[in-house]
Amino acid sequence: MSTTETFHFQAEIAQLMSLIVNAVYQNKEIFLRELISNASDALDKIRYQSLTDPSVLDSGKDLRITIVPDSTGKILCIRDTGIGMTKADLINNLGTIAKSGTKAFMERMQETKDASMIGQFGVGFYSAYLVADEVEVISKHNDDEQYIWRSSAGQDFTVTRDTDNEPLGRGTEIRLHLKEDMSEYLEERRIKDTVKKHSEFISYPIHLIVQKEVEKEVPVEESEEAADDEEKDENKAKIEEVEDEDEDGEKKAKTKKVKEMETVDEELNQTKPIWTRNPDSIQKEEYDAFYKSLTNDWEDPLAVKHFSVEGQLEFRSILFTPHRAPFDLFEGKKKRNNIKLYVRRVFIMDNCEDIIPEWLNFVKGIVDSEDLPLNLSREVLQQNKILKVIRKNIIKKCVEMFTEIAEDKDNFNKFYEAFSKNIKLGVHEDSQNRAKLAEFLRYNSTKSVDELTSLKDYVTRMSEKQKYIYYITGESRQAVESSPFLETLKRKGFEVLFLVDPIDEYAVQQLKEYEGKELKSVTKEGLDLEDDEDEKKKFDEQKKELEPLCATIKEVLGEKVEKVIVTDLISESPCVILTGEFGWSANMERIMRAQALRDSGGMTSYMASKRTFGLQPNHPIIRELNDKVAADKNDKTVRDLVNLLYESALLSSGFTLDDPSMFANRIYRM
Repeated sequence: MSTTETFHFQAEIAQLMSLIVNAVYQNKEIFLRELISNASDALDKIRYQSLTDPSVLDSGKDLRITIVPDSTGKILCIRDTGIGMTKADLINNLGTIAKSGTKAFMERMQETKDASMIGQFGVGFYSAYLVADEVEVISKHNDDEQYIWRSSAGQDFTVTRDTDNEPLGRGTEIRLHLKEDMSEYLEERRIKDTVKKHSEFISYPIHLIVQKEVEKEVPVEESEEAADDEEKDENKAKIEEVEDEDEDGEKKAKTKKVKEMETVDEELNQTKPIWTRNPDSIQKEEYDAFYKSLTNDWEDPLAVKHFSVEGQLEFRSILFTPHRAPFDLFEGKKKRNNIKLYVRRVFIMDNCEDIIPEWLNFVKGIVDSEDLPLNLSREVLQQNKILKVIRKNIIKKCVEMFTEIAEDKDNFNKFYEAFSKNIKLGVHEDSQNRAKLAEFLRYNSTKSVDELTSLKDYVTRMSEKQKYIYYITGESRQAVESSPFLETLKRKGFEVLFLVDPIDEYAVQQLKEYEGKELKSVTKEGLDLEDDEDEKKKFDEQKKELEPLCATIKEVLGEKVEKVIVTDLISESPCVILTGEFGWSANMERIMRAQALRDSGGMTSYMASKRTFGLQPNHPIIRELNDKVAADKNDKTVRDLVNLLYESALLSSGFTLDDPSMFANRIYRM
């Protein structure tokens, strides 16, 4: 019988346990990921040793991880054929934290937020106490005997030379004596789900060995047959006789079905991490299959981008663009992104908001980093420069992927239909990539009514004297197509883009120009239509002529408008309402009013631009009104006519009426 040596943990392990259990690991299934990762590290070490000294594998060439649940004893075993630990290793390694003193350890963690020690057989190992009352570690190193380490996470642990258990050959076996309420981790389904979630892409095979009850047919012996006749009635359900004739007419032997316990050995991680392979060697079908297993989507992806980044930082990634947008794409409570983050093929998290911006929340895929430092737990990543580099590269590669999609018109139409809002949100939020994203914008216009046109195509169609890219925002295509603001621009042959998506209003405020051409809203004042000298001279004369009329209308409308001017923006309508160059357009005002939680005070009244009433000098109604004002500016019909013109102009310019019933009454009075 070997002597058992007892060692005291140098620090208060209870305090350490509370740190591990309460502060670090919120979900308890993490323990399996940690122990498998440690086993994988041990296998890596023996594999590296074998490169220079092949004889180290004489004690076992099969590099694998095995999980064996024992329901009767309530023990979960995780074993590996890795490098193993000597007696000294067991004492030192499984006391890394305790040895350094819990207090010092906790101080270091709070100061530096760095505890890369988890890769050592230290903190990660202690996560076993999330689910276990007692842990046994049996280990055999090539240079030492087989030893067993035991502790119930109290004040001490024991180390004994192991003569009772069967020899491991080489490696480590961890036995977890599970707590009463943790027996779910003995269930085959639970183990499989946890391994699939966290450790599916570990480099070494992970085997699950379970005892299953299987039904088998066995021949009935003659003595049994005789007894069987007597007990036939009783055991009808248990024994089914099979007395078929085979082809030669001979009777087959009688058999019965019995239930037996059978040991089933199943490999859990057969899906290989295809991102580690060379993209040239991967078929489209393999990407499609990987995408479906990753996302549970039933359709193939629209596009894929597989790349690796090397240099100061190393990581590999596969990004997918889905075929269609999910119905809850911009749902507030929805998970922000669909990028799964792995570190050395161990799943870390799929909700890391720093890795991808919100406007790319439809892109799915994985990122596997070789050198992302882990905080104390693999759950909590440090906010560090590496994440920023990964984010920058992902955005860059996504833009490249969209450029590839844009080469095929049909595919791009599908993409734009599904994700145009995301691209516009990107234009609004991402100042660095705004110019690149502008290439993907598509709109209908006065010259491209049925087909969407890009800004690039718009610029190629611009006439030499056109300085600006003109656009109009509105509630629907129908509303903007018949807008009075387009009258003069159409007559002059200038193309106007139709921006009818609410998010266009936000995007266009940030996208000030494209290829050196400024974007101008046709509904705002101060628009220069590049008139020639004769037109300008004639217009100035008309302005002067209608000055008394403008003054009278301003008097009648009072605070409703900031000023009344003569405008050349319209050629068929009598009047129009223009907004200030830097305020909200009519459409933006409508959008902001519709916000459920809007600020109804300061900002809204400040940004809701003062309205300018624009008159078209050649229109018969304006001419008639001018004559009436010249005759008697206090005439009641003048007041009614001015108010009616103003309210009609509000409607045709995209505004809403403050008092619709008053407008209706004026119509009736006419």
